[in-house]
Amino acid sequence: SEQRSRMAKALFTPIAISSHCRTRDSRYCSRATPENRNKTDHSVLRHLTSKIKSTGPISVAEYMREVLTNPVSGYYVNHDMLGPDGDFITSPEISQIFGELLGIWCVSEWMAAGRPKQFQLVEFGPGRGSLMSDILRVFSQLSAPLGGAEMSCHLVEVSPRLSKLQAQCLTGDQSQVSTNEDDPVYRRGTTTTGLPIYWYRRISDVPQGFSIFLAHEFFDALPIHIFQKTEKGWREVMVDVHPETEDKLRFVLLPSATLASSTLLQTDEKRRHVEVCPEGGVLIQQLACRIVEDGGAALIMDYGHDGVKTDTFRGFKAHKIHDVLAEPGTADLTADVDFSYLRRVAGDRVTCIGPISQRAFLKNMGIDTRLQVLLRHCQDPSNQAQLIQGYDILTNPEKMGERFQFFTLLNHRRKGPAPLPVAGFSELCLR
Repeated sequence: SEQRSRMAKALFTPIAISSHCRTRDSRYCSRATPENRNKTDHSVLRHLTSKIKSTGPISVAEYMREVLTNPVSGYYVNHDMLGPDGDFITSPEISQIFGELLGIWCVSEWMAAGRPKQFQLVEFGPGRGSLMSDILRVFSQLSAPLGGAEMSCHLVEVSPRLSKLQAQCLTGDQSQVSTNEDDPVYRRGTTTTGLPIYWYRRISDVPQGFSIFLAHEFFDALPIHIFQKTEKGWREVMVDVHPETEDKLRFVLLPSATLASSTLLQTDEKRRHVEVCPEGGVLIQQLACRIVEDGGAALIMDYGHDGVKTDTFRGFKAHKIHDVLAEPGTADLTADVDFSYLRRVAGDRVTCIGPISQRAFLKNMGIDTRLQVLLRHCQDPSNQAQLIQGYDILTNPEKMGERFQFFTLLNHRRKGPAPLPVAGFSELCLR
């Protein structure tokens, strides 16, 4: 270990990466601090330190992948991270209006495409199923305009624990788990509104056909590579074992270029600290291909920016900012989505619109009118107060209104005399 310590000091430059961001850049957090969140599982840390000691420092992307989606000890595999007893709260848990307006957006895009007979609704990382539940309620209320469409639901979810919660929310007890490990559909059932619903681990397993893809707080959890500009060029930030404390991790800067630092950065990049998510880029390319081949649209809703931010990598535990390298496997890890990167990798095969703020999108979709309708039909003062509070959280610029961004991919061949306007977006957002 002494030799390794000397080598580490000689080869790698320790650096400080901010483990948290300003409050306005973080997820919406409640004040709840459940008692059971104090328990710590050290198995992930032991696995990581053993791996690093054997092969050397690992990229931040590999670190995130191990911490979040390791099939044995991954955070998403073993934790229910949503709601007041989890680590963060998402928009669908705050107000039903959010999902209702997205349901209207989906129907709008289906109609703009010429009302194709097949209509697949696909969601990535559906959480507890709250968003899909609200959308399906809207679909059931719009049975007349949707009449004749062969509708189905498709959920891409890696967590068996969350898929069970989603099934309970969306089907009651009307779902079955496949006994065949090679079956791309590992769970299937019928929603409470009567639609067939399927669960997959990968987008490639979702059947071809006209699809509306939804990704709500999904891209921000995909692994990122972090790069820093030096006098010798771009160098990658890695995760290493602390040379003086073996049960502690630290960030280091590699002395030479890596394949990632040589291929993932733009030659005209002006920032000195950059986060790149190649898995997000691959997914966007897959979505673009599907939209071009089969028709449809994708709506990405996430914390993000348009190529201007630098250090956004952070952790959340029990609704509080958490050091990204401390107690790995017990906290959620996230980084703001770089929508300029997604737009660039999508290319000119599809139309990209956005990002625009959640506040702007929801107001364009009529959230003010919908709130007034609900308040008129709600006699309970406590329920009225809850609706107003939810509206404020979703639209207030100091809360989620400006932090959250909406970005869409559309087929160039949308039906009609002109490709715009697009529900929720203005023409000024077209890039």
